[in-house]
Amino acid sequence: MTFQTYSFFVLSIVMIYFGRFGNSLILAQLQNDIDRLKADFNSSHSDVADGGPIFTEKLVNWTEKNEKRIILSKILSMYLEMLGKTDKSKPHVRHISEELYTLKNSLSDGSKKVEDLMYLENLQMTDLKIQRKAVNELFSVLQKLVETPTSLKSKRSQPQRRCRC
Repeated sequence: MTFQTYSFFVLSIVMIYFGRFGNSLILAQLQNDIDRLKADFNSSHSDVADGGPIFTEKLVNWTEKNEKRIILSKILSMYLEMLGKTDKSKPHVRHISEELYTLKNSLSDGSKKVEDLMYLENLQMTDLKIQRKAVNELFSVLQKLVETPTSLKSKRSQPQRRCRC
């Protein structure tokens, strides 16, 4: 499978997953626009297959709905960044961008979660002030960690009981 096919596959998953494209005519139009975009990027070049897919392989690990919102939000951001550097005078580029922006807005909570992860990734844990703050929060973090799996486990493992009144 080529990069273009993967891109369309990812985009289709995003759009169908969030109910944006129940109408197959809209999806067919988007496929045509993506075909034009493929031509713009010369994506039939032989190096496209090198190294395997860049997005679809990552989606496999994200199984729950809220998790998928996070990864799909990040993937949409990356597509929007890429399209932001292309010729927006082309109608197919504008159409794809508009649809991606609409989807991105519907994933606002996923975007916020991605920003939170990026914030954590960029924390300078060698900074003494940050270390002090982290140590002060350690018990609370561990408390949340201990509480979360227990509450989830008990909800999942206990069958619903009916009142025998």
